Amino acid sequence: MRQKIAAGNWKMNTNIQDGITLAKTLNDFAKNFNNNGKGIIIAPPFTHLYSILQQVDTNKIFVSAQNCGAWEKGAYTGEVSAEMLNSIGIKYSIIGHSERRQYFNETNETLYTKVKLCLKNSITPIFCIGEKLSERESNVHFEVIKKQLNQGLFELSPEDFSKIIIAYEPIWAIGTGKTASPQQAQEIHNFIRKLISDKYGVTISNETTILYGGSCNAANAKELFSQPDVDGGLVGGASLKANEFIEIIKAL
Repeated sequence: MRQKIAAGNWKMNTNIQDGITLAKTLNDFAKNFNNNGKGIIIAPPFTHLYSILQQVDTNKIFVSAQNCGAWEKGAYTGEVSAEMLNSIGIKYSIIGHSERRQYFNETNETLYTKVKLCLKNSITPIFCIGEKLSERESNVHFEVIKKQLNQGLFELSPEDFSKIIIAYEPIWAIGTGKTASPQQAQEIHNFIRKLISDKYGVTISNETTILYGGSCNAANAKELFSQPDVDGGLVGGASLKANEFIEIIKAL
């Protein structure tokens, strides 16, 4: 079901004590937050997940992993499986963040495997797509997005695809302070929604939540989220500051 969502990706930041403090502050705010049709998601590091689940009202704040392994189980030192995440109560996982694609060479095919494992374990993937600056400047960004969807998601059944959240992240705007204009974000989000419609039909397309990621902050969130096909944000650095992330949530 299509929702307005503010999702905070903490990346490799905060120790456990600071993470719990941040989560508690957000939880205090969420107590009086009307979450009808809206959602708050936080994605702390793996080390924090279980402890933070104990600190928040999971009807108000949903806790997500930042990644999961591409195997069910086995001799994969350092990996965390979707089954493990499910066993502690995790209901969401970011899949295919550009940093995973760039630094860890994750391919669309690998990400499709992760998506399937998440769905098998009742975890909703937040599937990230987006182009590099060189690809936008070469005017091939639409083709890049289409390929990422075709290879990463579009082999799913309509039933499984209906469980996916998509996050569009222009890679050139992540952590750079640059942000796609509201018009640029809307153009790509509309393009994504049309691709979904062509593959799965108008009903599923209209029900798919598509988030914007890329230097989203308290100053630009309201204008970005006001675009008809932008359903909220996948927020990086600004989600580490409770007061700023709260203002982003209020912009939904």
